[in-house]
Amino acid sequence: MTTIQRLLAPCVFGVLAAAGAAAQSISPAETLLFETDHLARLQAPATLVYAFRKDSNAEPGFRDTVRLDQADDKPSATLHFLSGEHHQDIPALEEAHGNPVLLGFLEHDIADMKRLTGGSANYFRKRIRMALAQGAQVARQTITYQGKTVPAQVVHIQPYLDDPMHARFENYVRKTYTFVFSDAVPGGVYQLRTSLGEPAATVLDESLIFTSITPAQP
Repeated sequence: MTTIQRLLAPCVFGVLAAAGAAAQSISPAETLLFETDHLARLQAPATLVYAFRKDSNAEPGFRDTVRLDQADDKPSATLHFLSGEHHQDIPALEEAHGNPVLLGFLEHDIADMKRLTGGSANYFRKRIRMALAQGAQVARQTITYQGKTVPAQVVHIQPYLDDPMHARFENYVRKTYTFVFSDAVPGGVYQLRTSLGEPAATVLDESLIFTSITPAQP
């Protein structure tokens, strides 16, 4: 079983059609997101903390925290994705290599897309995976982390731009997903973001950004 299969199998992303992945090689974007051992350099036990922000003119925005607890005795990780009414239940990963915060963010986004549009969660997962597999480019840039300029890699996708069913999701046609990774950041994930492009009447901007690493919490 490959790293990407181990990462996806325990999660709902595993419902994506395997045939599409088998028919073509893994793209650079997929490799960065799902085939990279983002936790390799992490000194466990440790807790990674991320700030989550949602801004919208269609419903109340909010601020919250995401926490990833990395165990010290085996490569397992527990993701605490948001709290209270916004909590997203993500199963613990017994062999976590890719950073689970990525799947938590995407599953939260997909659940919201289903709630807001009435569409199928599986359909949204498929559009995101297709966008990563078909033409998504990995670009190099720099970010500022702890007051220093460090190298990073970024991926942008617009899964619904050429969606044959776009009439059902017209407000989200130009929705852009941004993934920023850096080896200088513990856990590899620096920022995850979704935003609606102009000239969308609906304002919806969600982001998750790494803030700190602490000793593991009980």
